[in-house]
Amino acid sequence: MEIGLSRKVSLREVFEAKNLARVMQYLRAKSKNEALSKDSILLLHRMLIESVKEEIAGRFRLSGEYVRVGTHIAPAPENIEQLIDEILIEYSSDQTSYFLDRIAKFHLDFETIHPFNDGNGRIGRLLVNCQFSSFGFPGIIIRNKEKLQYGFSFNEYHLSKNTKPMEKIISLALTESLHKRLAYLKGLKIIALSDFAKKEGKSAPSVFNSARRQTIAAFREKGTWKIGV
Repeated sequence: MEIGLSRKVSLREVFEAKNLARVMQYLRAKSKNEALSKDSILLLHRMLIESVKEEIAGRFRLSGEYVRVGTHIAPAPENIEQLIDEILIEYSSDQTSYFLDRIAKFHLDFETIHPFNDGNGRIGRLLVNCQFSSFGFPGIIIRNKEKLQYGFSFNEYHLSKNTKPMEKIISLALTESLHKRLAYLKGLKIIALSDFAKKEGKSAPSVFNSARRQTIAAFREKGTWKIGV
């Protein structure tokens, strides 16, 4: 059966979606005990970028390939491999810091290095989920609505090495992911948060603010806030 593509969907988007699905399948089959390494990062990048930009898939930036993100200029290509080695060693050898703080710090460092010509954000977020999986936690989603705070967290890190904003973003995302997982595992009835507010006789703005702060067990599905009751 042939399915026609919407004119609004580019061929690149099709390959990106197929590649991401393949990467997710690979990560689900991957051993939780398998340590994160430079080779595994390069493999994930190849799987994610091939058929989209073959010439850069599965390799770090080469000499002369510089990138800039906003006002941040990423390190020179010649320094990338050493910097990646350093943050991998720091992450694996730190056995005293809280696991979430370690993941946030690694993510800030990885995106600061910006080792690839394309796909750095997607790979960085995949690595976060690989790290959570190794601790037995579900993956998280950094949504477009959080991108402003997400960008701010990098500015704070570049200016003052402040990791707290990123820790907060990741903590809220993980809490939301756990709320969703638990609601389904418990077999709760899933209802829209707006219906929950009416049922409880509470104002919608107050309930939605609580959801964003994750002080209630709410979570999002396809952009809609829901809760298990």
